[in-house]
Amino acid sequence: MSALPVADCAVASVSACLTAAAELAFARTGRRPEVTLDPAHAVAAVRSEVLLRDPAGRGMPGFPPLSRLWPAADGWVRTHAHYPWHRSALLAALGVADGPDDVAGPAVGEAIAALPAAAVEERVYAAGGLAVAARTAGQWRAENPPDGTPLVRTVDLGPARVLAPAGELPASGVRVLDLTRAIAGPVATRMLAALGADVLRVDDPARPELDALRVEGVIGKASTMVDGRTAAGRELLDRLVDRADVVVTGCRPGALDRLGLAPGRIAERFPGTIVATLSAWGTAGAWGTRRGFDSLVQVATGIGWLTSVDGERPGALPCQLLDHATGYFLAAGVLDALTRRCRGRAATHVSVSLERTAQWLLDHEPGHSAAGEDHEPGHLAVGEGDPDAHRVDLGGGWSGVGPPGMLDGRALSWPRLPAAYGAAPAAWPA
Repeated sequence: MSALPVADCAVASVSACLTAAAELAFARTGRRPEVTLDPAHAVAAVRSEVLLRDPAGRGMPGFPPLSRLWPAADGWVRTHAHYPWHRSALLAALGVADGPDDVAGPAVGEAIAALPAAAVEERVYAAGGLAVAARTAGQWRAENPPDGTPLVRTVDLGPARVLAPAGELPASGVRVLDLTRAIAGPVATRMLAALGADVLRVDDPARPELDALRVEGVIGKASTMVDGRTAAGRELLDRLVDRADVVVTGCRPGALDRLGLAPGRIAERFPGTIVATLSAWGTAGAWGTRRGFDSLVQVATGIGWLTSVDGERPGALPCQLLDHATGYFLAAGVLDALTRRCRGRAATHVSVSLERTAQWLLDHEPGHSAAGEDHEPGHLAVGEGDPDAHRVDLGGGWSGVGPPGMLDGRALSWPRLPAAYGAAPAAWPA
């Protein structure tokens, strides 16, 4: 069990996405489909990477050894070293020589133990790595006062273009260019795929996705590689953006500006395109330019201390809820933007952040519904129940959780199976 209403918030985020899908269907066809959601399916969906199984029936590996909590001189620090470039930056920041984890790990621990937690945070971020000091919720809010940013923020970008004719599913015919990685962004875009969108994921060949996410992150999509550092690659990206209805990005704010993919720049160069952006910390203040992941946001915002088992070491939520809930909120925002476009309103920039989702979670008392959903609060606990109840065949011997929800009594399903990372042409239709 969690000290926070994790299951309720999981159901609320998926419900928001399905409700937005039904509204888009109504805008396109004049008929609103009936939405149903099994709360247990939503709870399984927010653990999808944990429930993924390879052809041998094995789960994916957990966090690598250097991605963990460490005791500092005056508290705790959480590091994130999943990607090789983040691992290298962490070691360089702490003056630790590169080497096997069983050698580098103890040296990292010694370096962190000798420093205040805040000093580790600043030093590692300055080097391009990821580390955050554990804070209470009160400490985080004192340092970063809420500014009234909505959970899903929308800003008009300019006149919208007409969508393709409606199809069988709410987002049929919609082209989504997916420039995200890890969990939250891919959750959003694969749900859009399950709702009918034609999704093309683009990765950088010099920085490929982690092995553990090469299936989970491309379910339902076509997946390709484009090198944006070359003139030919940038030209190809421009052609893809030009023919996309929606562009979804998941990099830290400013990271894609060199490619002309800042929201305002997309609006100037490709008028009528809906832009959806995901960040870890939002875009304001010192944190607005920092990288981040779910586990770091949990520790920084006070969720770690609220889930502590003993009050001496920060804990964690029973799943990567911030990733998954933010992903479903991002998909809901895109669907709402498409509805606005159908009704002749402006194209929009939709933005969400893991930190804002963390505040939304913290704002809800345990045992109360997070968004008015009509299931019994507290009835579900993430991690309980039959892990195979919502399992589907993903092709190639893989299996995982199917997309949550039903429209008019028909279960959603993943298209484009089996998932094939990086194998598709960089072209529309995907």
